[in-house]
Amino acid sequence: MCRNITTLRGLEPPATDAEVRAAAEQFVRKVTGVQAGAAASTREPCERAAAQIAAVVDALLAELPPRKVPPRTVPPLRRADVQARVAARMREREEHERLHALGVAHTHGAGR
Repeated sequence: MCRNITTLRGLEPPATDAEVRAAAEQFVRKVTGVQAGAAASTREPCERAAAQIAAVVDALLAELPPRKVPPRTVPPLRRADVQARVAARMREREEHERLHALGVAHTHGAGR
C-alpha cells in the first residue's frame, strides 16, 4: 500500500526523528487521503495520529534486532536534492512569515 515509505530499520546512522515522523505522516496521508493543506478540523486528528505512529515506530525500531543487510534505498530526507527542496521551502515560509510580520501586501496560494 505505501510503497513510497522508505525502510528505516538498519540505517547507518540510525533513522532520525525527522525520518520517522516523515514516514508516519506519509502513512497517515495515504490511508486517510488528507493532505497537509487540509482544514484544521481534518489536519489536527491526522497530526495526532502521525505523532502516535511515530512513537510506535520508534519503539519498534528500538526493539527489533539489527538487520543483516542494510536497506537498498537511501531515505529521501538523506538525499541532497530533497534536502535542497526542504531548505528552499523553509526559506519561502520564513520570508512569507516575515512579510506578514511587517504587514507587507503579498499573495497566498498557488499564485505565490
